[in-house]
This record gives sequence, C-alpha cells and structure tokens, in this order.
Amino acid sequence: MWKILSELRLYICNYIIRSIPSHSLRLIFYKKIMGFNIAKGSYIFMGCTFDKTNDLSIGINSVINGKCRMDTRGGITIGENVSISSEVVILTADHDISTSDMSGRNKPVSIGNYVWVGTRAMILPGVSIGEGAVIAAGSIVTRNVNAFEVVAGIPAKKIGERPVNGAFTYTASYKRLFQ
Repeated sequence: MWKILSELRLYICNYIIRSIPSHSLRLIFYKKIMGFNIAKGSYIFMGCTFDKTNDLSIGINSVINGKCRMDTRGGITIGENVSISSEVVILTADHDISTSDMSGRNKPVSIGNYVWVGTRAMILPGVSIGEGAVIAAGSIVTRNVNAFEVVAGIPAKKIGERPVNGAFTYTASYKRLFQ
C-alpha cells in the first residue's frame, strides 16, 4: 500500500503540480506531501520533475528554474544562493556495468553555496560541486568541481576560476509570475 501511495505522490507531482502557475501552491505540495526540505526564499519553477519523495534539501534563496529533472533517489543537497538554470538534469542513480546483473546504485549529489549551473548542464551521480563554482551551459559534470572553479564541456573540465575578492554578497532568489 505504501508503494502505491508513494508512486501516486510522484505522479501527482510530475504531471499535475509541476504545471500549477503558483509558487506558493507548489511549495506547499513539495514541502508537505513530497517531504522536501526547502528553505525560505527558495523557489522551484514550473515543469520540474522528481524521481523520489524526500531526499531533496535546498538552502536559503536558491532557485531551480523550469523544466529541470531532479533524480532524488540518491539524495540531492543544494546550498544557499544557488542558481540552477532551465532544463538542468541532476542524476543520483546509475547502473554498475562491472557486474553481471548491472545492479542499480545510488550516489548523492552535493552543490555548495553560490553555485551557478548553466542551462541544459547535466550533473552525474556522486558529484560534489564546491562553493562559488560555475558549470557552463551544456556541460556534463562527471567528477567533483572545486570551489570557485569554472568548468565547461563534455566531460566538464576546468576553464577558469571566479575571482575571490571576499565573501559573495548577492542573493540568487527570484520568482516570476506564472513560472
């Protein structure tokens, strides 16, 4: 019975709730029904899908823009003032191709504070992204990214660093009507 209810929550989330043009209503559903830990000032825009209830934590003033896929099976932790652009895919599960049965495995993804993930980037299972890092649009991140690094490409490689002139002071939080 519990499995059926869990699948029903996911179905409602991924096919109905994601299309409601109200941040407030979606946040209530995500927090109360899906069990996501979403801090004050953080928003999930329309069209995002999830693979599991619970196992998503979002820090203060962070934004997940529209049409993102969040594979929450292995757990996703997103820091404060993080901007995740449209159509980003974060995967936390894959298959072990070194075994005869290709058994599934889950590996959590962690994204530090003040990170920006560009449009259509993909973050693979087990990756940790350090504070202030930038993931360029269209990149596929297969390994950890150090703090303040700028990475791009397939697979993503370091192409630069963000200047560190003291603590970051910007707020990533924003919301648009009907998004």
